[in-house]
Amino acid sequence: MIRSATQPRSVDSQILARIRGRGRGAVLVPSDFLDIGTRQAVDLALHRFAKGGTLRRLARGVYDYPKEHAVLGPLMPSADEIAKALAGRDRTRLLPTGAYAANALGLTEQVPAKVVFLTDGPARTVKVGPMTIQLRQTTPRNMAAAGRLSGLVIQALRELGKEHVSAARVDHLKRLLPLEKRKELLKDLPLAPVWMQPIIRTLAEEET
Repeated sequence: MIRSATQPRSVDSQILARIRGRGRGAVLVPSDFLDIGTRQAVDLALHRFAKGGTLRRLARGVYDYPKEHAVLGPLMPSADEIAKALAGRDRTRLLPTGAYAANALGLTEQVPAKVVFLTDGPARTVKVGPMTIQLRQTTPRNMAAAGRLSGLVIQALRELGKEHVSAARVDHLKRLLPLEKRKELLKDLPLAPVWMQPIIRTLAEEET
C-alpha cells in the first residue's frame, strides 16, 4: 500500500523535473513521458499540472510550459514548435507547406489560420486557439528535401505559383539568403517542378 500511495508522487516529480529541464516555451505531449509511467499515470499528472497552472493545455493531449512576458503574460508557442511536438519522440520529419512556407521566407505577409506540414509520420490535426495545425502524411519523394532550405523554398514557390514568382520576390530571396545557402539549393534541383528549376538556378547565381 505504501508503494501504491507514493508512486503517483514519484511519477509527478519525475515529469515535473523533465518539464523544467525542457525550459519555458516547451511544447509537450504524453509520449514525451511514457518512459516514466503508464499512459494513464502520465495523463493524470499532466492534467494535474495544467489544473495547477504549471502547464497550459493547448489542445487535447498537447500542453506547453509557457514563457511569460512582463506585459503580455503567457506567450503562445509557434506553429513549428507545436508541430514538432505532434510529430512525436520518434522524430518523424516535417516540411512546412503553403502560405506558412511562403510567409516564413517573407514572400507573403499572409499569416494562415491553417498551417499544414507534410510528414512521413502519422497524420494529425489539432486546433490551438484560432490556429489549426495539420500534419499531412505524404510520399517519400515529397519528403526528400525535408529539414533543408530547398524543401522550404520549393514549397513556398509552389504556393505562389509560376505566374506570381516575380523578379522582386526572387531579389528578396537573394537578399534574405546567404550565397552559400542559395548554392546548396542546386543539390535538390531534381526535386523541384520543371517550371521552378530556372528560378532556383537564378537564386543560386552570384550577384554581378
